[in-house]
Amino acid sequence: MKVEIWSDFVCPFCYIGKRRFEAALRQFPNREAVEVVYRSFELDPNARRDGNPGVHDMLMAKYGMSREQAVANTNQITRQAKELGLDYYFDRTIQTNTFDAHRLAHFAASKGKLVEMTERLLKSHFTDTLHLGDIETLADLAAEIGLDRAEALRALKNGDYADEVRADEREAGRLGVRGVPFFVINRKYAVSGAQPSEVFLEALRKAWEEEHPLQVIGDSDGGAVCTDDGCAVSGQEER
Repeated sequence: MKVEIWSDFVCPFCYIGKRRFEAALRQFPNREAVEVVYRSFELDPNARRDGNPGVHDMLMAKYGMSREQAVANTNQITRQAKELGLDYYFDRTIQTNTFDAHRLAHFAASKGKLVEMTERLLKSHFTDTLHLGDIETLADLAAEIGLDRAEALRALKNGDYADEVRADEREAGRLGVRGVPFFVINRKYAVSGAQPSEVFLEALRKAWEEEHPLQVIGDSDGGAVCTDDGCAVSGQEER
């Protein structure tokens, strides 16, 4: 079973949703048969690499909030994250363009390290408050999860994996993804947003049951069976 997750590394609910999904997956009996793939999505493709306003100023400008409202908003999200063991420091986060970070994720995927890279990039933004638009920083993060730093830096400098990022984004558009996180299970079921773990678990169970219906072994007409009409034993008249 395949779960595709569209997310962005500067999306606070993407990290929260990741943790809630992981909690559901741990409870799912068939979790070893589930392949998880992270897909690229840019919340603000036009964001600059440097010189962007801080998160509170951004919220004030985008949503017309007062500073007090913006701080209250991020404080509420911080509390949600804390309940899941995540530490958010919104006042220190660096707002930047995430295109290169998504390219790095695809580089990591080519080395079998997509899950680890995704986790490291999210933590880097919200907890470590690093600059995810800086390719030297990104190369350092690649090295931290066991990838070759020089190779990662070379890929970033050469513009590698840009097509893969754009392909993910086009696919998101085709599927109607307007916000993240967005979870797609077997290309049949979708869960939008950082839903409670119970929602993810139910979606996993439903998808699994449809892909693996019960198969009856043996001839139901030849065995002892009870129905609404009574009980009969093979070879005997129903009494």
